[in-house]
Amino acid sequence: MAPPDHSTPPDQVPLASLRKGAGGVVTQVLEGDAGIVGDQAGATIGRRLIEIGFVPGERVQVVEEVWPGGDPMAVRIGSTVFALRRREARAVLVRVDPP
Repeated sequence: MAPPDHSTPPDQVPLASLRKGAGGVVTQVLEGDAGIVGDQAGATIGRRLIEIGFVPGERVQVVEEVWPGGDPMAVRIGSTVFALRRREARAVLVRVDPP
């Protein structure tokens, strides 16, 4: 059996890679992958992100980052702002708006 493919399609980036002010459209939430989230709770975190609105087609924008390190980050989806750790935001793939 082949190992899971962790490659990201070329037109998508993890939400965690965006900086303050950047935005785009959610294309996918990676569920059940401990390698992406960084622990065995990957399925739970992916499910939680979907339940709170990180679903394909939704617009997302990074509104704030805590420095140093940029963790957590404040992300607006719809009219709600959520604080996400970067390890959680790695599970959300986004098609970034052009600058």
